[in-house]
Amino acid sequence: MKLIQAKRNDLLNPLQAVSGIVEKRHTLPILSNVLIERVADMVHLLATDLEIQITTSFSNPQKSTEDAQVTVSARKLQDILRALPEQTDVILEVQQNRLQVRAGKSRFNLQILPAEDLPKLAPTAAQDVAEITISQKALRSLLLLVQYAMAQQDIRYYLNGMLLVVEGDTLKAVATDGHRLAYATTALEKKAPRQEVILPRKAIQEIVKLLTDTEDKIGLAISPTQARFNINPVNLVTKVIDGKFPDYMRVIPETHTKQLVLEREALQGALQRVSILSSEKFRGVRWVLNDGQLRISCANNQQEEATEEIDVSYKGDTLDIGFNVTYILDVLGNVSSDKIICSFGDANSSMLITIPKDEHFRYVVMPMRI
Repeated sequence: MKLIQAKRNDLLNPLQAVSGIVEKRHTLPILSNVLIERVADMVHLLATDLEIQITTSFSNPQKSTEDAQVTVSARKLQDILRALPEQTDVILEVQQNRLQVRAGKSRFNLQILPAEDLPKLAPTAAQDVAEITISQKALRSLLLLVQYAMAQQDIRYYLNGMLLVVEGDTLKAVATDGHRLAYATTALEKKAPRQEVILPRKAIQEIVKLLTDTEDKIGLAISPTQARFNINPVNLVTKVIDGKFPDYMRVIPETHTKQLVLEREALQGALQRVSILSSEKFRGVRWVLNDGQLRISCANNQQEEATEEIDVSYKGDTLDIGFNVTYILDVLGNVSSDKIICSFGDANSSMLITIPKDEHFRYVVMPMRI
């Protein structure tokens, strides 16, 4: 029975959109598969890892084709399609518990598993849902300003994700790994009920991949147990992390009096050069701030040293403080402003990085002993 006949790219693009979450090795073999479902002249694709579910659809008009559904290895089908020439016609046909992929003189027979065995995320109840509309560009920018600060495999599982807060006409995003914290906000077109959730790291990474730098609108529905992103024609649903996120407002300093306005690219270049000789394990750099000068230096176990000096408009007490250079390079690589403001308290206090004339972004880095 013929399932689909389409150009290679018309099938490969939606397959790539859903298969990013598919695990290569899973205790449940069917979770390595993608569901391909044909209903009338529409083809629906679905993939899930039990925490995240992505679906997409495309039109594929064919006469006298029955409705049908199968699951097949997402990775193998994707690899086959990638290996075919771009404008090739591809036919998918179900034959005796196999999915045959035909293209020109090529034939591939893939194992299939029953579609009804693929678990799906149950839709959330309608109550307590905050629904918002936002441009892809605005949401992508918000997530990119924050996502690098998420923890990786921390035993405090609620840090392995990003806090999203809908509050009135504002959407906030916060991430921290305990050593640094990133906070950003963006305005919404209209007010929505207050709702906050912690989204898993993997879901954030997939959403960023799907978003484009355009003004196209997407729909976002947040409930206490799920978040749904409708990025037309892709729909991503993710479970949320059940946990209490730290009180991020307490972490953001309000009273730092020592301030530096720095050229972002000049600071980034100086840190990249100095970090070449930093200790691979600790990645520490030392900042010494004097009247009119910021000296950045580091040394490693081989007694090798690197120093950079930047002229600054600063008058005040000398400050000698250490930071993990990776944490500062992360933020400098993800903000786009020409200048940044670094604010300090004393040698034991965190550094606050902000953008001039921009109240929507805060980045806090804890000091380290060097």
